[in-house]
Amino acid sequence: MKKRRPLSCGGGGKGPPDGHARQKNYDKAAFSGVAVLTGTAAFLGEHRIRVTYGDGSSEELTADRFFLNTGSRPFLPPIAGLKESAFAYTSEALMARRVLPRRLAIIGGGYIGLEFSSHFANFGSQVTVIQDWEQFIPREDAEVARSVLESLTARGVQMRMGAAIQSVRDEGDCAVLTLRTTAGAEELEADAILVAAGRRPNGKELNLPAAGVELTDRGAVKVDEHLRTSAPHIWAMGDVAGGLQFTCISPDDFRIIKPQLLGDGRRTTQNRGEAPYTVFLDPPLSRVGLSEQEALERRYEVKVARLPAGAIPKAHVLRRPTGLLKAVVDARTGLILGAHFFCAESQGMINLIKLCMDAKLPYATLRDGIFNHPTMSEALNDLFGALK
Repeated sequence: MKKRRPLSCGGGGKGPPDGHARQKNYDKAAFSGVAVLTGTAAFLGEHRIRVTYGDGSSEELTADRFFLNTGSRPFLPPIAGLKESAFAYTSEALMARRVLPRRLAIIGGGYIGLEFSSHFANFGSQVTVIQDWEQFIPREDAEVARSVLESLTARGVQMRMGAAIQSVRDEGDCAVLTLRTTAGAEELEADAILVAAGRRPNGKELNLPAAGVELTDRGAVKVDEHLRTSAPHIWAMGDVAGGLQFTCISPDDFRIIKPQLLGDGRRTTQNRGEAPYTVFLDPPLSRVGLSEQEALERRYEVKVARLPAGAIPKAHVLRRPTGLLKAVVDARTGLILGAHFFCAESQGMINLIKLCMDAKLPYATLRDGIFNHPTMSEALNDLFGALK
C-alpha cells in the first residue's frame, strides 16, 4: 500500500481508452513529484481509495488529504427510445461528428442547447430547440432574453417551448421525435439529436459515504464556504461541488483552497466577488450580478441603462450590430448591481463590470472613463452616459 500523500481525484468516472489501460508514468520535468494515474477512484474508508485501471487491475492508496474535482456529465432524460437511438448525441459526441446534420433537434433550451443551436444555425443546419417549460431562458433578464430570442428566430432557429418529448424512434436514416404540445401530439424528424438537458455531478462512483462525505439532494458534494466537505480532510471544487457550472469557477475554487493549505485561508465563496459568465451564442450573451427584476425584489431603488448594439461604431466595423446592452444601478449609491450584454465581444466587456462591482466603483467611473477607439468597450461611455 502506498504511503500517504495529498491526492486529487479528477477526470470523471470512466476508465482510459484502449491502449492506455494503465498510465502510471509522469513527466518529471512538468510535474515534479506528481504522479498522474488514469483510472476510476473509489473510497474504501476515510483515508483510503482504490484506483481501478482500464485493464481491470487496481491498487490501494492512502492520503492525509483528498481534493475532488471530477466534474459533471450530461443528463440523459428518461425518454422512451432516446438511449437506444443511433442519432442521439451528447455535446461532446456531436462536436466529433464529421457530417453536418441537415436537421438538428436539440432537447433542452438551456445554455448548452442554445450555444449549439446558434453554432449549427450558422453552419446551415435547420435547428429546432425543444423545451418543456414556457419561458425562454427564465434565469436571464426578461428584456435581454427577448432580444436573444428574436436574434435566434431571425436566424432560423425554431423554438418549441412548452413541448414535451414522449418518445424517440429510429426510422431509416433519421430519428422521429413524438412531441406533446398544447395543440396535441406531433412528430419531428431529425438527422441528429443533441441531448442538452443539463449536467449532473460526477460523484456516484467515488463511494463518498465510505469517507463520511455528504451529498446534496441533487447529488453534488456538500461543501462549506471554504469548499471543505463534511469530512474535514476532503475538499471539492468545480462542477462536482454543485455550484455554477462555468469554467472560470473551477480555477477560482483552487484560489479558495490553496490559501487554506499555504496561507491565511481568508478567501471563501462568500468573498470571492461577483462571478461573470458568458453564453457563447452569436453574438455572445454575458452577465454579471442582478437582473432588473432581482434588484427590485431585493427592494433596491434602481436606475436602468440600455443601449442597442447597433449604436456602437465598432459593432458595425465587425458587421455584428445585433443585440442589446443593459445595466442596473443602485439609484442611491450609484453602484452597479448587474449588467447583461448581448453583443459582439461581450465576453471581455463583462469583466470590466465585474471589476467595478468588486471594487465598489460607481457607474460614473465607466461613464467618464477614456476607452480606446474603436472598441466595443467604449460603448460603456454611452451606456452609462444616459443615466442622470
